[in-house]
Amino acid sequence: MAATSSHLKADLALENDLWQAGYQRIAGVDEAGRGAWAGPVVAVAVILPADPAALAPLLGVVDDSKRLTPAARERLFDVIQARALGVGVGFRPASEIDRVGIVMATVQAMSQAIAYLNPQPDFLLIDYLTLPHLPRAQRGIPHGDALSLSIAAASIIAKVTRDRWMISQDATCAGYGFAQHKGYGTAAHREALRRLGPCELHRRTFRPVAVMATERNGSEMVRNTQYARA
Repeated sequence: MAATSSHLKADLALENDLWQAGYQRIAGVDEAGRGAWAGPVVAVAVILPADPAALAPLLGVVDDSKRLTPAARERLFDVIQARALGVGVGFRPASEIDRVGIVMATVQAMSQAIAYLNPQPDFLLIDYLTLPHLPRAQRGIPHGDALSLSIAAASIIAKVTRDRWMISQDATCAGYGFAQHKGYGTAAHREALRRLGPCELHRRTFRPVAVMATERNGSEMVRNTQYARA
């Protein structure tokens, strides 16, 4: 959903408090793809400069990625990359999500994104989660991507990065429409699953995928039994 004029966009209130407390390299951390039926979870960590004047062009524009149009996200992707002191990206595939669960895979992707940052942050602002295994000052912020400019910037980079990757896989797993729905649970995706069954990008432990696979396997068994009797 695109942002409206009545929506209060992400700002620097949280960052300003931390800058005044002496922290200089604050990383906003967010993910994309946590609720999808297929594809990876992608996490991003972004360090913006501790200079509100330099970030003025982003204020009122950068926001929770879900509130922006795809065109706005693509445009802001380059703007954020140009202004950020550092950007780190973490990626955990569907197979890992099935192995360890989506929460742990998200934690792994966020940890990976932070590890790739250069320079390293001295404080983490994380959307919802905390990462207690990391020896780093941090705070988990509910709805952080709608409140913190740093987290919102990370959410945009994560969303665009993941969307581009899913589009690149559309030909590899043809017929599922990944270029359109990016692996999320749309009616078109459900119909493709019903026709084709899961592909290598699907999260087989996610209930809609598991149910569809079970129903499809049951139908195949019935058909095979009928052929055997013919």
